[in-house]
Amino acid sequence: MKKIIKYTAIALAATMLAGAATSCIGDLDVKPIDPNLELPEDVLNSQDAFTALLAKCYQGLSCSSSTGPSGDPDIEGVNGGYGQYMRALFNMEELSTDVATCCWNDGNLFDIHNINWDASNEFVLSMYYRIYFQIGLCNEFIRRSNASDISGYTLKNAYIAEARALRLFSYYHAIDMFGNVPFATDEQSVGSTGAEQISRADLFDWMVSECNDLLNGSDLAEPGKNEYGRCDKGMVQMILAKLYLNAEVWKGTAMYAEAAAVCEKIINEYPLHTKSHGEYSAWRELFMADNHLWTANTTYNGDEIIFVVEQDGILVQSYGATNYLVFGSTGGKMDAAAIGISSGWGGLSMTGAFTSKFEDGDLRATFYTGEEFDQYIDAIRRESDSWSNGWKSMKFLNVNHDGSKAQADGFVDTDWPVFRSADAYLMYAECAARGAADKAKGQNYLDAVRARAGVGSIALTLDNIIDERGRELYWPVVTSAFRRQDLIRFGLFTSDKYLWEFKGGVQAGKAVDEHFNLYPITSGELNANGNLKQNPGY
Repeated sequence: MKKIIKYTAIALAATMLAGAATSCIGDLDVKPIDPNLELPEDVLNSQDAFTALLAKCYQGLSCSSSTGPSGDPDIEGVNGGYGQYMRALFNMEELSTDVATCCWNDGNLFDIHNINWDASNEFVLSMYYRIYFQIGLCNEFIRRSNASDISGYTLKNAYIAEARALRLFSYYHAIDMFGNVPFATDEQSVGSTGAEQISRADLFDWMVSECNDLLNGSDLAEPGKNEYGRCDKGMVQMILAKLYLNAEVWKGTAMYAEAAAVCEKIINEYPLHTKSHGEYSAWRELFMADNHLWTANTTYNGDEIIFVVEQDGILVQSYGATNYLVFGSTGGKMDAAAIGISSGWGGLSMTGAFTSKFEDGDLRATFYTGEEFDQYIDAIRRESDSWSNGWKSMKFLNVNHDGSKAQADGFVDTDWPVFRSADAYLMYAECAARGAADKAKGQNYLDAVRARAGVGSIALTLDNIIDERGRELYWPVVTSAFRRQDLIRFGLFTSDKYLWEFKGGVQAGKAVDEHFNLYPITSGELNANGNLKQNPGY
């Protein structure tokens, strides 16, 4: 049994935030950047009540509401079926790249893979509002906790630290995707005035400072010491490492040496999961229904997974997160029962440009390559309900590592590994290839990741690193989806240096304008908040 905060508190959180606090959701519907979440004071009268509110801050990453997989969405105007945080993140960070395509003719979804979106795109809107809904939840939790004098609220400081870490997580996605963004913390007064816009560089500095304060001056749990699924210092270290790794893009100053130093701390705290305990490879066990076993303080003492967004086929049901990854990539003649589900949705595919990067014998090449599927994409649309374009990912399974069934087949148990130490291994290797870290260590870390996958050593070069990051981390496993971010850092996302099917909207792929390195601030938000300026090119 997973020890997760939502198991004990999610029902109370749902009551508080879907029933008693309907007005607060309405405030965020109109202005998601507003941190004002009006909760009745009389329900926040115990530590259990604050535990429930903190549970909502976690729940918002996987579910679109507190009442079911698609009903009563938290945010008005954001589809309850496909508007979950992690699903939106996959669409923004993976569907826009060489990793994934989707044949569903949902609104303007095709524009995401074609890299042809604008400020009215409903999928961009979903991501933007989800980010700021989460920031608002965390700000309100911190504000009310700081103001509370409840007797026996013994975990107050630890809970506040967790909420700050979750807020960092959402600002991490904001700085990555939107650049200069609205900025609000628990210190801002609550009211109707729109949040001020902060520059990307200034937000970067605030986030680094916040990371360091959480790591050195807070009650946040030490790496691997918190309850499963909750934030600890290892999770914050990963965010800090990601900030430093992308500093040249986000701040204008390269900080690869700083990134390597943080990565080495992570590597020392979280070893790779290298021993198989069943019929599947050690790597594959990380993406199965009982992948909670491969974290700290478990029976198997597998420390690789640092932070997850939890799923449960009975208690946490949504059409997002790993449900989207498993059901969305299953269809055709694929054996749904062997994957652990009742039937697939038949939508998500992978480009041939990406799947061709895998060597023979690579254990990570978990693709369905049936004769009904072509490897390379020749159209991104549904034609007579056929689903013939692109191989299908079978990376995530709703099956336990010993082959036994998960709890249910209508929703998955498989948790979403947001941060894994394998990413830190490869980040250090990249820093070494850029001349900012020890090259011998970088080579060893690169080789260790590949050895687990059953393939041999390759040279420590940037070209090899970007491909290896793709092979190890595809189908969003770290940073909740990372591929777009990596391609931008390597100068490959918009340029003609690397092309894939339908990049730029043509089958052979083409370069696109550099303004697509950022997503636009949504039109509705610009109209609602006069403090905001649109990103260039939109």
